[in-house]
Amino acid sequence: MTLFPQAGTRVAKLTVLGIGVAFMATACGGSSTPTASETATGSAAGIACPAPGTTSSSAPAADAGGAVPPSKGTTKTPLKLGSLLPTTGSLAYLGPPEIAGVNLGVKEVNDAGGVLGKPVQVVHRDSGDTKTDIATQSTSALLGQGVNAIIGAASSGVSKTVINQITGAGVLQFSPANTSPDFTTWDDKGLYWRTAPSDVLQGKVLGNYMVTCGAQTVGMIVLNDAYGTGLATNIKAAFESAGGKVVAEELFNEGDTQFSSQVDKVIAAKPDAIALITFDQAKSIVPLMTGKGVKASQMFLVDGNTSDYSKDFQAGTMEGAHGTFPGTFANESFTKKLLEVDPALKDFTYGGESYDAVNLIALASEAAGSTSGVEIAKQLKGVSEAGEKCTSFPSCVTLLREGKDIDYDGQSGPVTFSDAGDPTEAYIGIYEYTNDNKLKPLQSEFGKL
Repeated sequence: MTLFPQAGTRVAKLTVLGIGVAFMATACGGSSTPTASETATGSAAGIACPAPGTTSSSAPAADAGGAVPPSKGTTKTPLKLGSLLPTTGSLAYLGPPEIAGVNLGVKEVNDAGGVLGKPVQVVHRDSGDTKTDIATQSTSALLGQGVNAIIGAASSGVSKTVINQITGAGVLQFSPANTSPDFTTWDDKGLYWRTAPSDVLQGKVLGNYMVTCGAQTVGMIVLNDAYGTGLATNIKAAFESAGGKVVAEELFNEGDTQFSSQVDKVIAAKPDAIALITFDQAKSIVPLMTGKGVKASQMFLVDGNTSDYSKDFQAGTMEGAHGTFPGTFANESFTKKLLEVDPALKDFTYGGESYDAVNLIALASEAAGSTSGVEIAKQLKGVSEAGEKCTSFPSCVTLLREGKDIDYDGQSGPVTFSDAGDPTEAYIGIYEYTNDNKLKPLQSEFGKL
């Protein structure tokens, strides 16, 4: 059984308040305003999230395609990718599925004959987190090896430390997981792109979802960095626009190990729901909250911590908690391929986004007839929109070599880039924890920005 099984039929539509983001919500059955009841921390409203039905938001199976014609272009230097993804630090759990996604993408590109007649090369380096200087050192090493594009970092905070170093060298930076809105307006010379949508979208989905679960008040425990505060701002805006009130917002810094003060202050405000905007600090925060009577059903997690906790907590600890992260529910055939690359995978978070990053870079390179990061960047928007739909490198590159315009739709969703390098449409998945502290998909919401 895969972590994210195939989804079913989309049955409802939710109109979200603020900045005109329209969401197609799946399986939002049940009352949008549950009957009030007493909770562990608050008494204003009970938490009873809408009962899910079937959903239909799984990523498409990659089209098989036929024989791939030879490239009409040539290159003296093969396309060389670097990955800057976490194998240490607070986001280390995200590294394995992202690296597996990169490796799977490179394998499939090379199985189809590579880019411009040569196999794609890849070099992996650790990004660490913002407590260390690992990312800067790794970036220097990757640039020294002549990479044309760097896939990463996972953390928005880490990317902020290296984005100028990468783009200033004329190298393409392509993150599969950065969600900070700050990158939309960054002076990146057109060289920063991402497959993960801005937190404007995830924040609106989670803020509105907590309201549909009956929460009238919310407390937040927030990592004090670009990721945490940016996501918190958008969650708060959506929640309050829908009629709720944020009654506590406690910050902590990367590297902190004690969270009792933040937990006590949030619980003292007696919120109906608590949003945890953290990375793996959730492993320390959750026991503090449940030890003080907070129910799992009152906890709402985000992409930085919506993970498999089956080996971290006693059975039932997370049962009923909810979490969100960008992307469609991975289909079984794709997760099977990722497991063939890395049989030890427990999570698949951002695996699809990483895989798509490789395919989009490779296709843009083929379209550009060049492995230059600058030239690849000029073609990324074009291969993501307004052409003939295709969902794999072999089928897409075949169309390109036949002189056709393409529109790549990947494992993370339809992509479709803006001029700023952001996806303009995306899915946000909503998940619920089961008794074994693992995730099951509930529904997926599609939004345009």
